[in-house]
Amino acid sequence: MQFGAAMFFTDYAMDAGAFALAAEERGFDSIWAPEHSHIPASRQTPFPAGGELPRKYAECMDPFVSLSVAAAVTKTIKLGTGVCLVVQRDPIQTAKLVASLDQVSHGRFLFGIGGGWNAEEMADHGTTDFKGRWKLVRERVEAMKAIWTQNTAEYHGALVDFGPMLAWPKPVQKPHPPVIVGGAFPYGARRAIAYGDGWVPHGSRPHYGDVGQFLPEFFKMAKEAGRDPASLPVTLFGIPADIDRLRYYRDAGVSRVVVSLDSAGADAVLPRLDQWAGLMRQLAAG
Repeated sequence: MQFGAAMFFTDYAMDAGAFALAAEERGFDSIWAPEHSHIPASRQTPFPAGGELPRKYAECMDPFVSLSVAAAVTKTIKLGTGVCLVVQRDPIQTAKLVASLDQVSHGRFLFGIGGGWNAEEMADHGTTDFKGRWKLVRERVEAMKAIWTQNTAEYHGALVDFGPMLAWPKPVQKPHPPVIVGGAFPYGARRAIAYGDGWVPHGSRPHYGDVGQFLPEFFKMAKEAGRDPASLPVTLFGIPADIDRLRYYRDAGVSRVVVSLDSAGADAVLPRLDQWAGLMRQLAAG
């Protein structure tokens, strides 16, 4: 089982390049940058984790900028969006961002995607059909795949439609960087199986205590859909610093766990990375 580290990169947090380098030095396989373009002041949608919405959601930097900084100073660590809100992004421009970042990182990009939870935020971007947003996400992903893999790309869907185009660069990874679909069980799992290269659930949410109980069903669903479960690795966010839980997730078939760190300076972040590096060594020992 691999370990990733996520942070909302803000102007008061540890620099993305320094964070990525510190994580790489400590044996993490990946770093992850969340995304929110803004938070409308008149909020109505409740925070999925419950309670007040942390300020970092309105203050995080663009993930592609942060990950580009990280790519420039590292050599091996993977760089993931955790997650990119495809519903709020133009697919043609996002396809170029993804391909460009995969090029400058020499094939280290992980395209974590999601449909978003903040209805007011996506409405400001023009998506007012909150319940139908996943249809838009799927078409945008399919359109981006066409751009990444076809010399003369075109896509004709109900919501995304464009004629033949020329668009380079193409990604280093073939056919494209892994599209890792976020979302809860069972709907997020079904979407990952339908058009993803992995699934990103959260460890727990108010409506379920532990996503681990759903993993056997996820692997069964994949097989029934004709997908090899090995082609759909599970990347689990929201995990505790508990060696017994980590062993449980490893034995349940989780491929990667991602620890979310506070948006803070190096003096607060580095000790937490060291703590997790110790857990990684402990897990590797048995």
